[in-house]
Amino acid sequence: MKKLKMTVGILVMTLTLTAISCKDGKKDEPAAPMSNEMYQESMDDKDDMAMSDNQDAKAEAILKDYFNLKDALVGDDNDKAKELGATLASTLGNFDASSYSDSEQQELKDIMEDATEHAEHISESDIAHQREHFKIISKDVTDMVAITGTENTLYQLFCPMYDGGSNWLSMSKDVKNPYYGSKMLTCGEMQKEIN
Repeated sequence: MKKLKMTVGILVMTLTLTAISCKDGKKDEPAAPMSNEMYQESMDDKDDMAMSDNQDAKAEAILKDYFNLKDALVGDDNDKAKELGATLASTLGNFDASSYSDSEQQELKDIMEDATEHAEHISESDIAHQREHFKIISKDVTDMVAITGTENTLYQLFCPMYDGGSNWLSMSKDVKNPYYGSKMLTCGEMQKEIN
């Protein structure tokens, strides 16, 4: 227990010094003194951090399933997209937003309900219809990431041709278009980096 307290104390000091040294690039500001009160708060918050890490893991699981679905659409694989639509619907349904603020919880609940409905449609549809629903899921997942954040660098890509212009998220800057697949695989551009 003593080692744990000392390790947590060192971690808090390191994070505090890092935050201060990075703040607005001003290196001449004195470091804030450490206090027992700050240390106690970090110990009290460890359960909240564990819950937050669990929530982050659930958001990352949604992203993983989203990217797998995107890849199936890029590959024009209707059957695989059906299977992955069902998987994504399940993952979305398991998301628990209880560690977020009240307003974020409501936003996340709305996002998850909408995305789940569209993922379920993907699990039952032909590829053209799957792509229509994927456009909406892409917006929902982008909205989710705006609230939950992500541990990975993501890229928002844009296809100007599909349905008046459509976005999707990717782990790569390389354009692999899920809306057209092999018909127009490289149609689009990277719009922005997220994170």
